[in-house]
Amino acid sequence: MSTRQNVLEMFNLKGKTAVIPGGAGILGSKIARGLGKAGAKIAIGDIANADKVAEELKKENIEAKAYFIDVLDKNKIESACKEIIKDFGKIDILLNAAGGNRQDATTSDKQGFFDLPFDALQKVISINLFGGAILTSQVFGKEMIKNKEGGSIINISSMAAFRPLTKTIGYSAAKAAVSNFTQWLAIHFAQEYNKNLRVNAIAPGFFSTAQNKYLLYDEKGNLSERGNKIISHTPMGKFGEPEDLIGACIWLSSDASKFVTGAVIPIDGGFNAYSV
Repeated sequence: MSTRQNVLEMFNLKGKTAVIPGGAGILGSKIARGLGKAGAKIAIGDIANADKVAEELKKENIEAKAYFIDVLDKNKIESACKEIIKDFGKIDILLNAAGGNRQDATTSDKQGFFDLPFDALQKVISINLFGGAILTSQVFGKEMIKNKEGGSIINISSMAAFRPLTKTIGYSAAKAAVSNFTQWLAIHFAQEYNKNLRVNAIAPGFFSTAQNKYLLYDEKGNLSERGNKIISHTPMGKFGEPEDLIGACIWLSSDASKFVTGAVIPIDGGFNAYSV
């Protein structure tokens, strides 16, 4: 085997099972495809459309199966975990892809800070922090610590965790907590349970999706004032594409990053590094 083949083998996910709560979403489904193409078996979990995503993956010769997972219901997560263990035998990778923002938890010209409804803020923080990181890590992590060879938990943080972005109060607070929790859990698992079970996060920059389109574009489809500010502060001069997250997730899932834990990796076109 050549040196090049040896190096590439480090990134091979063949024989590994990846569980992706929130896997039917835009980012989760794209990353699922990437992990599957790298050799992983994929367990897609979501409250809707998980079957559809799993079928699409199967058409590309990726071994995949769908599961109902409500990330805010620990009992539902535990039920799905039992099914996944029964079907796949073990869990090597947990990609926590559930999350998102809400317009009613965001300040605007029509809604000031003092008018933000508690219910909306609570939902955003709950789905991103508890559903998007803590509860799923409790349930699936309990199985993953049994693996002698360890495994990899990947959370999805945000640029909003590095600096408090305007308008997105609930989302920014939740993602800052996700980054903090990622580092805490990395140390906790390594010291208390399994030194080979790693916990990291990716921090996407600005991606144009259905959830944040209202912040980046105006009603005519042109960049909003906020969208223009973001592009001008991104050295690469563009928004990210969901596929841009795949490489980092394969790396964090594979043996190529076996000495990496407690890291939060920016994938942002240089946004966080730029200061002027």
